[in-house]
Amino acid sequence: QVHLVETGGGLVQAGGSLKLSCTASGLTLSNYAMGWFRRAPGKERTFIATISSSGSDTYYAESVQERFFISRDNAQNTVYLQMTILTPEETAVYYCAATRRLSGSTSVAHYDYWGQGTQVTVSS
Repeated sequence: QVHLVETGGGLVQAGGSLKLSCTASGLTLSNYAMGWFRRAPGKERTFIATISSSGSDTYYAESVQERFFISRDNAQNTVYLQMTILTPEETAVYYCAATRRLSGSTSVAHYDYWGQGTQVTVSS
C-alpha cells in the first residue's frame, strides 16, 4: 500500500521560512515524478512545484518562483519543499503527490497518489 507522509508544517511569521518533507512508502520514488500543491481555506487545491523522476527538471508556479525550491532524494524516498519569504496569503494545507508522468505535471488530475497534507500557517 502506498503512503505519502508530509512533515515540517507549522506556524511561521511572515517573511519566514519552512522546509517540508514528503516521505514515501510502498513505492519506488525514482519511478515517479513528484509535485507539491496547497489548498487555502475556501479555495481549490493549486499547483506549487513539480520535479521529474530523476530530479533533473523542476517547474514552479509563477507565484512561488525564486522563493520555493523543490528537491528530492530518491535513496531516502523523500521529496522536499523549501519555502522562503512566506506571506500570510500562503496559509494552507500543503500536499505532496506522485505521478507516473516522469517529467512531472502541474495538473491535479495527473497525480496517482496523495499525502494527507500538512498545515502551514503564516502569521502577519
